[in-house]
Amino acid sequence: MLAIDNFKLTEISNRIIVNRLLLAAIIVLLVSCDNLPEVERIRVKSFGILDDGRNVQLFTLKNAQGTSVDIMDLGGVIVSLRTADATGNITDITTGFDHPQQYLSGSGYMGAIVGRYANRIANGRFSLDGKQYSLAKNNGDNAIHGGLIGFDKKFWHTDTESENSEASLSLTLESKDGEEGYPGNLTAKVTYTLNDRDQLIIDYSATTDKVTVINLTQHAYFNLNGHGAGSVLDQEIMINADQYTPIDNESIPTGELASVEGTPLDFRTPKPIGVNINSSHEQIRFGSGFDHNFIISHPVEGELTLAASVLSPSTGRTLNVYTDQPGIQFYTGNFLNGTLIGKEGAVYARRNAFCLETQHYPDSPNKPNFPSTILRPGEQYVTRTVFEFGVSSER
Repeated sequence: MLAIDNFKLTEISNRIIVNRLLLAAIIVLLVSCDNLPEVERIRVKSFGILDDGRNVQLFTLKNAQGTSVDIMDLGGVIVSLRTADATGNITDITTGFDHPQQYLSGSGYMGAIVGRYANRIANGRFSLDGKQYSLAKNNGDNAIHGGLIGFDKKFWHTDTESENSEASLSLTLESKDGEEGYPGNLTAKVTYTLNDRDQLIIDYSATTDKVTVINLTQHAYFNLNGHGAGSVLDQEIMINADQYTPIDNESIPTGELASVEGTPLDFRTPKPIGVNINSSHEQIRFGSGFDHNFIISHPVEGELTLAASVLSPSTGRTLNVYTDQPGIQFYTGNFLNGTLIGKEGAVYARRNAFCLETQHYPDSPNKPNFPSTILRPGEQYVTRTVFEFGVSSER
């Protein structure tokens, strides 16, 4: 009996020792984790004072890879986006300016949230439920990117959130009934999320109290060699589109859905941006280069589809664009003319950057055969786009 008791005591003693060792190991692990460098995922600072005295805030989201994005509350503008190249060198790859005032005049919508309706509406008018609406015209006889004072020139209310592997900035805007001619009090929300997979996720949502039209996008200008590195014509692009929407000489869609086969707009296999950019093809002449809406092939409703991919052969940087939208506007900075002086004194000349704007088709309110952009009370506009950054060994 005594032997059994001694055995039990020994067993209990051994268990206590093992448990203490496990506890000690856990404590060591926790202490070592506490000593690991933590990522400061969100920073906020003043970006500058506008001429009218309003203060602009700049929010920086950063991930564990060192990728970071600067976004201001004015226009929800992406001011900078810094990613690593194939050698680990981190560079800013979006165009922008050093002071917020520069975004309010002739900035080409650089980095901005565009709305209430991105792209063009012919003759600045459309009809809804038998009623005609006239819009502010700011592109010849047409309306573009929401009008004279679109969402890109509005201050958005902000909120931030940080978790273990991502950080988010949410921006909310109230657009009044009749602003720029659009009907309905619209509440729009855009959330930027940067995660540790080097994905910048953009979630858009909106509701209205009166029937209206809506088409939101992000108008970042990219150069995968660096924002001030010059021409993008050697960067290689793939666009997942069998069709596009041809334009007239005012860049208004004709209503046709045309095949890219046999045209300079066929990017179904990767090719340098500059290969056909000076073609005599009518569509290239009308756009002064590429400035066209591509119809994303094989979309699955409610799911993200790869819309486009870009590779810089010189830096190895890659950009993949995923979206649940039906179209993507590929614009090659045709109207940059060297008069815009950007960050760090960079001169943004013609074709020094490109845009990939996920969207519904331009002029959809006047084209019954295009996917509808109508939003009614009780409905919610919801869409997502993902910009995924990486590097390739194919240099």
